[in-house]
Amino acid sequence: KNAQHISQNRTMRSMHPTIIGQPLLLLLCTVLVTGLFQTTEAHRSKCCLAFAGPMGKTGKEIYNVPGSGWASPNWNWGSASGTGHDCAMICRDSLSTREARDIFVTELLNSSEHGPPFEEVKLVLGLAWQNGRWDGSDGGRGGYGQVLSAMAAADRYENGDEIECSRFLVEDMKERFHLIAKSEDDIAKMNALDTSADIDPVKRKCAGLVLKCMGFIESGL
Repeated sequence: KNAQHISQNRTMRSMHPTIIGQPLLLLLCTVLVTGLFQTTEAHRSKCCLAFAGPMGKTGKEIYNVPGSGWASPNWNWGSASGTGHDCAMICRDSLSTREARDIFVTELLNSSEHGPPFEEVKLVLGLAWQNGRWDGSDGGRGGYGQVLSAMAAADRYENGDEIECSRFLVEDMKERFHLIAKSEDDIAKMNALDTSADIDPVKRKCAGLVLKCMGFIESGL
């Protein structure tokens, strides 16, 4: 009987291999999927670190405030809550004196390598244009309010190649400069800026000229 029972079991295994093999197959699939997931996660982490650079930062954060920057979902420009509001408070405090604002603009006009990060400069421009709606220092209709709207939309100046985005910003600022320029000399300096050259000193000088002619040094934010 025992021999007959063993024979029957062997026959059943040969006739129904899937019944016996299912647990083993399931185990193998689990191991493979787990390994693939871990490999994918490791690859994704390396890619994220490579993109973000040192310390995992993308370079778009302002004043080292986590979740700040025009393209951040936490920015909430124009709202009383969000990282945009937090950074605006820091910005206004750091440039609360005429001396600080004078140094800020001078460094921009001189394209100083010790000048502020340009993301901070964009924030200053945004706050200045926001205030300029009330006193007309933004150039009025068709002026820098349009540039601020594009900046807040976080597309034209944020989405894409960084150099190309900077060129768009400079071109948009140059196009409206005649609305706020104080002298022919200022206009000549702005027109002399070449966006096909190294864009970093160009965008700094451009921002410095705009802030200077808006009366930023005298009026602040």
